[in-house]
Amino acid sequence: MHEITRTTTRTDRGAAGTAARRRSGGAGGRGGPPGRRDSRRPGGATVRRPDGAPGGATGSATALRPGPHTATRPIGGGPARRTAAVSRTAALAAVQRERDRLPHYWFAHRLLLTLSGQRPVHTLLGHTLPDAYDQLIVLAPRAPLRPAAGCAVPVVRRCGEYRPRHGVIEAFARIASADRLSALAFRLELGADARWRCAAVDLGPLVTSAGP
Repeated sequence: MHEITRTTTRTDRGAAGTAARRRSGGAGGRGGPPGRRDSRRPGGATVRRPDGAPGGATGSATALRPGPHTATRPIGGGPARRTAAVSRTAALAAVQRERDRLPHYWFAHRLLLTLSGQRPVHTLLGHTLPDAYDQLIVLAPRAPLRPAAGCAVPVVRRCGEYRPRHGVIEAFARIASADRLSALAFRLELGADARWRCAAVDLGPLVTSAGP
């Protein structure tokens, strides 16, 4: 009687231990990687996932989700466009500096600023002879080269020169503003102090096309 009782007790303990191992280690009582059971495939195989990982399609999306240090590509190329705009501005400034080394371009730009109303006429005092300064006093208040409403600021498209003799430059400039093209002619004379001064100004007719 005592022997039967001890045998039954060992059997119960063995069954309880097997059930506990199944709960903690998986089917058949064998230990496995830590985790939890999520679903069963056909045939009774258990699918295991690491603790805390959702698994399946959701788990893949979580793995591909960018973290705080993941580099992302900017949309729309904003920095590239800003860099290109800065480069264009720098290139235009460099061209203007090179042009200002030439007297006919330097005067074309300053006359344009005065005749478009961007600078007062007295800024040319000392750079013009008396007759030319009197012309500018009459022309500047009317601002004949002022752009039309909504049009871009006028610029010197091109300025050519002709030197009939030493110390004299006859220049002709094309002034562009949007689709409008104006003409500006002037004469420069070299003084005894080796400085160029504007001796005469003439505004040509307005051309409606600013094509090349």
